[in-house]
Amino acid sequence: MELISASRRIELLFGEPAQEVRKLELRDFYEVDRPLFEAWRSGERKTVEETMTGHLDSRTKRAARGFLFRRVRVVSEPLSEYQRMAVEIAHPEELLRWLPRPKVSAVPLPGNDCLIRDDLVVFNLIGGDNQQTDIQLSTDPDVVRFCNETFEQAWSLGIPNGEYKP
Repeated sequence: MELISASRRIELLFGEPAQEVRKLELRDFYEVDRPLFEAWRSGERKTVEETMTGHLDSRTKRAARGFLFRRVRVVSEPLSEYQRMAVEIAHPEELLRWLPRPKVSAVPLPGNDCLIRDDLVVFNLIGGDNQQTDIQLSTDPDVVRFCNETFEQAWSLGIPNGEYKP
């Protein structure tokens, strides 16, 4: 595993050649989203809408360049307040599946959230305070294969966005 910068992560994931990026999310709260969460929590709908419009615009531009983006969110139930927000604000057309944690008890999962391409995996390491600590890159074929297989298994078990009713 190699430690990389945030800018290198973007370059690797969304550089040429264009290919699908898959993301496996395993946590029930992400500190990086604290401003969005606080805006949602306090009813600042305009701030939430502006933030989500920015995310959607970014995904749309990348999709136009050939970067399909699929996500699986493994969630504890009952949902945390953060995940209730995430369900509420998720764009209906996003390629996102919600996977209740009890469904993955016997599924081998990576120890950290990851973004996966056909040829590499980027792990986002998060500390106990929910702050990102490091970013790891692996091009080891066994690690890439494991993460791709895990993602596809999680995807097949997940509930499509819009159909998930916690």
